[in-house]
Amino acid sequence: MNLTKKQLVYFIGIGGIGMSALARYTKLKGKKVAGYDKTPTPLTRALIENNIPVVYEDDIRLIPEPFKNAAHTLAVYTPAVPPDNTIYRYFLEQGFTLLKRSEFLGKITENEYCLAVAGTHGKTTTSTLLAHLLKH
Repeated sequence: MNLTKKQLVYFIGIGGIGMSALARYTKLKGKKVAGYDKTPTPLTRALIENNIPVVYEDDIRLIPEPFKNAAHTLAVYTPAVPPDNTIYRYFLEQGFTLLKRSEFLGKITENEYCLAVAGTHGKTTTSTLLAHLLKH
């Protein structure tokens, strides 16, 4: 799949630390970004302050109109979103390209050099040490 053909990215479950970071990254790469989350948080407020629209109601009428074009929109969701979520079902049933967060991460890093840190404990510490080493 060629992500360059998708100019709009809608994040379903945009409010977590991982999804909000992906939303900011995607916007920095020149894409138009919007999303849904069930709860307002400091992360979602920061996204809104950065001109990334976020809605908190599971209602397809609240999806910005440009994002309803399957030819130009990619939808990314987190497994925390239940399968009966109306917005998730809309993108699925209307034939949009729909990727899990992990699949999206794979796509955006497949042609880039990537250092990934995974695991149950120590990710923040390890990532901080790596960033320090790479900077110096």
